[in-house]
Amino acid sequence: MTQTIGIIGSGLVGGSVARLAVDAGYRVVISNSRGPETITRLVDELGPLASAGTVDEAIAAGDVIALSLPLPSYAALPADQFAGKVIIDQTNYYPEFWRNAELDSEALTSSELVQRHLASSLVVKALHNLDWNHMYSNARPEGDPERTTMPIAGDDDEAKKVVTRFLEAVGYDVIDAGPLAESWRIEPNTPIYFWPYAPTVPDGLTEDEEKKHYLEAPVPPVSRDAARKLIDSAERPSPVGGTLAAMPPAHVAIFLALASADTVQR
Repeated sequence: MTQTIGIIGSGLVGGSVARLAVDAGYRVVISNSRGPETITRLVDELGPLASAGTVDEAIAAGDVIALSLPLPSYAALPADQFAGKVIIDQTNYYPEFWRNAELDSEALTSSELVQRHLASSLVVKALHNLDWNHMYSNARPEGDPERTTMPIAGDDDEAKKVVTRFLEAVGYDVIDAGPLAESWRIEPNTPIYFWPYAPTVPDGLTEDEEKKHYLEAPVPPVSRDAARKLIDSAERPSPVGGTLAAMPPAHVAIFLALASADTVQR
């Protein structure tokens, strides 16, 4: 039986998850806060395995739900509708855009915050630590020497198995970083966040050349052993959360250009 991935968020991240899923033979129902009529072009590009729906329809249809959203949007999600669902939490905490006292004080990780709101669901932190372009372009079939390893974290072993099977099907090996309380090890400003999954941009390029290289250059794979070392070497960032200044400059330039053109959709 073909599984369905419900995707909440139809922007750059949600679109990449949808493309990965469709390429691997999954059905997808993709949604956003503005309504399914705003997603018709993306659905047409994705083909017959994809459909647009409301947020409620994506939740109801999905065997697995991907939260391809900015973290502050979590509080508006209809928690009761997620009962029993496996959630891929792709959110990240960036205090320069939104602050939360519990996260700042390290009382909770961002995924624990999401899990508390979606209390009857099974949250797994995954597919959050690389950009939308490399999420798709870094994927490789099983056995490919260039296949890379992605971390996950969660409190439910069966839910982690479900998410592992999905990630393996769409093109990644998987390593377990522990429970949600330890998911800070794979959050922004830790060794396994973003930089290992992006190409090194050489010095001396113009801004346009940097962007082109960043988008097109191959990215060396992260092995299981390397991923484990990166996770184990993490120290909890202080202050908590990511900053644009700590991201690859080419990525920030591309993101800001898209945002100013109003193409970064939620």
